[in-house]
Formats: sequence, C-alpha cells, structure tokens
Amino acid sequence: MTKIKYDTTRKFEKDLKKLKKKFHTLESDSETLKDNAIRLFHLFNIDNHGIFEIKGAGNTKKLSFFKVKKIACRSLKGRGVRSGLRLIYAYFPQEQEIVFLEFYFKQDQANENPERISDFLKDLN
Repeated sequence: MTKIKYDTTRKFEKDLKKLKKKFHTLESDSETLKDNAIRLFHLFNIDNHGIFEIKGAGNTKKLSFFKVKKIACRSLKGRGVRSGLRLIYAYFPQEQEIVFLEFYFKQDQANENPERISDFLKDLN
C-alpha cells in the first residue's frame, strides 16, 4: 500500500499552534482528516467534495495546490464538516508528498493567503 509523506512549513506550525488554543481536539481531528479525506482523495480517487484544487496557483504536473473545506472538528459540536476550518497544502504526485502551508478559521480570515503559496514556490527554487 502506498503511503503519503506529510510535511509542514513553519508558518503552518504557527497557525496550528494558534488554532489548537481555540479548538483543543484539532490535533486528532487533523489525523482523521489525513486518513479519511486527503489520503483517499489522492491515492484512491475517492472524492467527498471537500477538497478543491486552487486554480492559478502555479500548478504543474509535478506540483498542485489544494484547499480542504470540509474539516470536521469535535470542538465545534453540532457543525460536522461545516466547521469553517480551512487547510491549504501542496501536493507532489510523483513523490506522494504533501506539504501543509496554511491552516485558518474562516471567521478570522476570508480566503487563503496567496503569499504563502508564492513564498513556498520561491523556497523550492
């Protein structure tokens, strides 16, 4: 069975640390998200309609950027996958690697920060 390697950026770690103060179950919720959405989407082409490719973000055959909109958080009881949490990541299909770039709460920030993607692309080159 093919596995996906996960990595993070420093800014993502900072986002996660900040969000964990608000949502104490986020650590285990993130692991569930990796297993039940991201892995199934990329390895088995099972789409729960919660992961979207970010168009115009510098996507190529070797690298694509995605946004996860359906994230269940147990700290937000009664909201299910409509928690308002958003996750932005880069996916390298040939290496089966994912790098998490940004994690935010929709109430605090309307959209992803395009600078995170451009900074990530600069760091790659």
